[in-house]
Amino acid sequence: MRYLKILSLVLFFGMAASLESNAQELGLRFGNFYGNNVAVDGVFALGEFSRVHGDVSFGRGVGIDLLWNPIYKPVSTSDFNWYAGFGPSLYIADPFSLGVAGEIGIEYAFEEVPIVIGADWRPTFRLIEDTDFFADVFGLNIRWRFGEVQ
Repeated sequence: MRYLKILSLVLFFGMAASLESNAQELGLRFGNFYGNNVAVDGVFALGEFSRVHGDVSFGRGVGIDLLWNPIYKPVSTSDFNWYAGFGPSLYIADPFSLGVAGEIGIEYAFEEVPIVIGADWRPTFRLIEDTDFFADVFGLNIRWRFGEVQ
């Protein structure tokens, strides 16, 4: 019951942040996520070059990453963007896990259709229940964009 309350609060604040942001993307992230293979993936812009990237996965437990990407820039003169960031990583199951994740990735936003495809690397340092470092956390993101490409 306690986990359901925590999950409800996280989802509530995530939805509130999405309503206040000026661009949103929502889709799926395929890859390793605390033993789960698929996560609901969302991006919420905080400005022209800053955003929040969140994931919620379900499976043997509930995994939540909420990463701030203070770096979000175009790659040279191409249509690709790269990003880097960090934030908390939480896994609600037995055993419970709390840690810090970093993120670096690249993505492409199609102009003709509102789809964004990207790939990222997300090393995670788990602090609570056990202390571990995971460097093999890669993902493929496919998201639907709400709004125009800037």
